[in-house]
Amino acid sequence: MKLQAQQFAERLLTWFEIHGRHNLPWQVNPTPYRVWVSEVMLQQTQVATVIPYYERFMARFPNVSSLAAAPLDEVLHLWTGLGYYARARNLRACAQVLVAHHGGEFPDDIEAVIALRGIGKSTAGAILALSRGQRQPILDGNVKRVLARVFGIAGDPGSAEVVARMWAQAEACTPTQNVGAYTQAIMDLGATLCARANPACTVCPMSTGCIAALEGRQAELPGPKAKRTRGSREATLLIAELDDEGSVAVLVERRPNVGLWGGLWSPPQFESEFAALDWCRREVGEPEVESRAMAPIHHAFTHFDLQLNPLRVRCRPQASVHDGDDRLWYRLGSPPRVGLPQPILKLFERLRSTPGA
Repeated sequence: MKLQAQQFAERLLTWFEIHGRHNLPWQVNPTPYRVWVSEVMLQQTQVATVIPYYERFMARFPNVSSLAAAPLDEVLHLWTGLGYYARARNLRACAQVLVAHHGGEFPDDIEAVIALRGIGKSTAGAILALSRGQRQPILDGNVKRVLARVFGIAGDPGSAEVVARMWAQAEACTPTQNVGAYTQAIMDLGATLCARANPACTVCPMSTGCIAALEGRQAELPGPKAKRTRGSREATLLIAELDDEGSVAVLVERRPNVGLWGGLWSPPQFESEFAALDWCRREVGEPEVESRAMAPIHHAFTHFDLQLNPLRVRCRPQASVHDGDDRLWYRLGSPPRVGLPQPILKLFERLRSTPGA
């Protein structure tokens, strides 16, 4: 028999009390700020990956004012490896708005929270539910999967019609009491038992009333998203090196705030090897030795695949490029605290471990 919304909430809370996660770092002293940072980090990222990043981030930025006052480079540096770097830029920008217009505190009204930069309806609901016990439904990826399976909500989960049905179901299921526990519980259920592949239906508290389990439709629900044509891009990555008192330094530039790896630092990219070498001669100096190609770097983004072809060039010592606001020599032996894309960080680690390779 199909579960009613009240039954769903009751079963979920009973399961959570015994089997849920109660000792995550952001569950300790769950202020709106601490919950907000965790919710943003957890977007598109698993809990196990987030925990060490969260702990380092909170140690450095324990409150809104410390984050608002931080240099962007330091925020991005602590975010390096988590991906989706617009999240970090939005966190800092939002913190600055909170300090400037809200006295460094989150507003109580959900519409005011949604109006803040980088915070959508579900994240706003989670902040207010988990930190202040407000009755606010949420609808992240895990919650969508749970609701689609338990209540048989078919169709493209990205379409406006299906999203509206899921929000209506989320609203109906959210209880008036124990809202914080319920909110954490439904996220936990989706992250642990009701996984995307191989859900653990035999131990799920919803299995006797879940439409997907009763009808064998676990693989069918949620429905498939509309397919998008996946693109690909390719570029030459100029690794211009300089011998800096026995340590290798690589020229990096700050990426534009809008676009790929916005605000992060990376070696310059070019359409071709010819363009890269021509720029190097003009801007850096004549290469000392013949340039060497390295193994390509492959990186998958949400909607396209990127191939970077690193071209390693050792420049003459009299190279005239100096550190500045948008260009600096990244010293592999004593790296500056700036934000790097994960593929570039891995490349630099490879150069550091095998400098002559």
